[in-house]
Amino acid sequence: MGTGHSHGPPPVAGHAGGRYRNRLAGAFALTATFFLVELLAGIVSGSLALISDAGHMAADVVALGAALVATRIATRPDTTGRRTYGSYRAEVFASGLTVLIMLGVGAYVLLEAVSRLGESPEVTSGTMLVVGLIGLVINIISMLLLRGGSTESLNVKGAYFEVVADAAGSVGVMIAGVLILTTGQPVWDVVVAALIAIFVIVRALSLGRQVLGVLGQHAPADMDPEAVSSILGDVPGVAEVHDLHLWTLTSGMNVATAHLVAAPGADQHTVLDAARDVLRDRYGIEHATLQVEPADHGGCSDLTW
Repeated sequence: MGTGHSHGPPPVAGHAGGRYRNRLAGAFALTATFFLVELLAGIVSGSLALISDAGHMAADVVALGAALVATRIATRPDTTGRRTYGSYRAEVFASGLTVLIMLGVGAYVLLEAVSRLGESPEVTSGTMLVVGLIGLVINIISMLLLRGGSTESLNVKGAYFEVVADAAGSVGVMIAGVLILTTGQPVWDVVVAALIAIFVIVRALSLGRQVLGVLGQHAPADMDPEAVSSILGDVPGVAEVHDLHLWTLTSGMNVATAHLVAAPGADQHTVLDAARDVLRDRYGIEHATLQVEPADHGGCSDLTW
């Protein structure tokens, strides 16, 4: 039986999150600075919308910091010899932490909004407008920094979702300020805060689904296992494909294993190279472990997982 795999490029070159570390650092610095400004403004103005957005901004600081640390851990060489897959999953765990933070902040703001119904606290709308505008500018800068990486890295996508939610929060704060200024009704502060919370929760659930897919070792979203199996079966010299597994180690790093039954008379080394090339060229799978079996080899096809 012939077995083989392709190692692909060095870790950082094939590691999507690592390429955006400097941009994550810039977004983290901007967010951390503005969080302090918004929290102070929310306390002074008495605005729940500002305080709720500051709470989400605090979640951003933690999430961006975790994402930044995760990119460092993910590319750190293993000195123990036991982490045979490296530490790339650190980024996925950081994304999971982001989901938990977003859900927690969203739930807290919703509960706080409900508890304030019927109250008429004095809210300084002018402060809300100014702080909301500053926050929106900072969020847009952060979004531009992270937008490219959000399509390549789940870790960066989590950070990007946080910033998008913050941008929506800043817009909401400004809308609440205008409504309070024009109607004189402070209830708009509570309404907008609740809407911000719902938006954050929806985004968190969307990201959480993707995180669970990676941790559950589901096939990548853009790969149909049956189609991959069929294409491998079309490789010259392959009589049968079984025990195919596809999963994502971390964003930009998909992995595959499969057993290929060689047709009688087929050169197993040629079959191995051709199948490896198909996975790399058509699906971007740089690390594929393939086992080529002779046609009269039995037992492996009985595997059910």
